[in-house]
Amino acid sequence: MAEVIAQEKQGGKQKKKLIRVDMTPMVDLGFLLITFFMFTTNFTKPNVMDLGLPAKGDPPSGPVVMDQKNQVTFILGKDNRVFYHQSNAADLNASNLKETDFSGIKISKIIAEAYKNAPKPENFTVIIKPTDEANYKNFVDMLDNLAIAKKERYGVADIKPWETKVYKDLVQ
Repeated sequence: MAEVIAQEKQGGKQKKKLIRVDMTPMVDLGFLLITFFMFTTNFTKPNVMDLGLPAKGDPPSGPVVMDQKNQVTFILGKDNRVFYHQSNAADLNASNLKETDFSGIKISKIIAEAYKNAPKPENFTVIIKPTDEANYKNFVDMLDNLAIAKKERYGVADIKPWETKVYKDLVQ
């Protein structure tokens, strides 16, 4: 461990003691601690979310016109705010764009109610439109609400200028 070597100086002066510390056991202890922490650490798997992608095949010919009553659009805004509507460009105004939040199962209930009132439930679609101020957590929460509502038909789109205008009026 430690070794003391005594040396005498010539001329009858006092003895000087040199101390040499052997670091080998300390290095062994360090490697034992590293090994212990490596074996006792929990290695977690990353959480991955499946996204439903379109099926392979030929796309439908021509544009598909969607009835606004056969869809519900959610606009994800800043400060964890979420708005929804079932209107087109001509009908959307501040009274049509309603606000809800992510607490509880409010969004799932909104989706279920819109699905129940849809003229063609087999074509019912949920559209998610995140704004530039929205955060990723809100988007994941929205996808979780879709899973709770058991709706597999959804789309992610950019917010349209006519929706942005009404959204900005409500936020400010």
